[in-house]
Formats: sequence, structure tokens, C-alpha cells
Amino acid sequence: MKKKTNLKWLFKITTISIVASVVFTLASTEILGRTGYIMSFAILAVFIIVGIVFDVIGIAVTAAAEAPFNSMATHRQRGAVESLRMIKYANRVTCYCNDVIGDVTGIVSGTTAALIAARLMEGFNTENLLFPLLISAAVTGLTVGGKAIGKTLAFNKSTEIVLSVGQMLNLMRIMPFSNREKQERNERNQ
Repeated sequence: MKKKTNLKWLFKITTISIVASVVFTLASTEILGRTGYIMSFAILAVFIIVGIVFDVIGIAVTAAAEAPFNSMATHRQRGAVESLRMIKYANRVTCYCNDVIGDVTGIVSGTTAALIAARLMEGFNTENLLFPLLISAAVTGLTVGGKAIGKTLAFNKSTEIVLSVGQMLNLMRIMPFSNREKQERNERNQ
């Protein structure tokens, strides 16, 4: 039974990754085709920031301990139950945050950087590789540096980060993995 679940999970996460990549790529390509350089760089920055933020969330959920959230849930603190559920399913949260969103935004930011560089080369009527080199180096530096700083923050402030995400999920009335628990109960009862 476990192999079925793993294959189902693999198929689900692969499908979500493909769909996210297509949506992000189409959106950025469509928007970049109609905007100037400043807006193009702003879109690129958004992709980099989203990748870093989701990487931080994924690491924080993995690093967080359940004990403080059990206490918060007992005192009915908003977001504590959602935080506990994220910690319980940390492997899946990390997969979504780091692998799906983090990696897809990393790939799409590279594609976006290449499109911007091509537009700059066309706009300045040059075949000089200075634009692609500088943009690629900047995107790499910002992404790797941002994620390195973010990981340190995620380990040091995991409780605060996870609680903040839990509070946002509570505010949006999203209960992570609630269907997953029902499925597990049904499988145990069979």
C-alpha cells in the first residue's frame, strides 16, 4: 500500500511542478512582452523573492519543534493548529515549498533573465555577451545569497516563521493536509 501512496505522491508533485512551471513561464513571457525594462526587472525580482521566501518556509517547517505549538494550540492561539499540521507533514511542506515553488521560480527566473538579456541585446543592437553575463551573475548571486541568508533565518527563527505562515493560513481559512488525515484514518480502518 505504501508504494501506491508514494507513486501517487510522485505523480501529484510532478504534475503540480509542471503546471506551476507552465503558468509562471507563460505569465512572465506574456508580461515581459508588453513591459519596459524596469517592469521586467521587477518581475524578475518577484520570482527571486518568491523562491527565497518559500525556501525559508520549507526549512523553517523542517527545523521547527512541535512543543511550542502544542502549548499555543492549547491556548487557542490563532495559527497554532495549522502550524502543527505543517510540522506533522514537514516532508510534504518542504517538497512543495523548496522543490516545487523554490525550484520552479529558480528555473523561471533564469528563463526570465535570459529573455531580459535578449531584449537588451536587441534594444542596444549588440551581440556582446555582457548583458547575459551580468544578468545571469546577478540572478545567481541574489538567489544563492538570499537563500543562504534565508536558511540561517529559518533555523534561528523557525517557530516565529512557522507561526506566521500558520496565522496566514488560518486567516485565509486554509487547513493544510486536512484531506490527508482523513485518508490515513480510512486506510487504518480498512
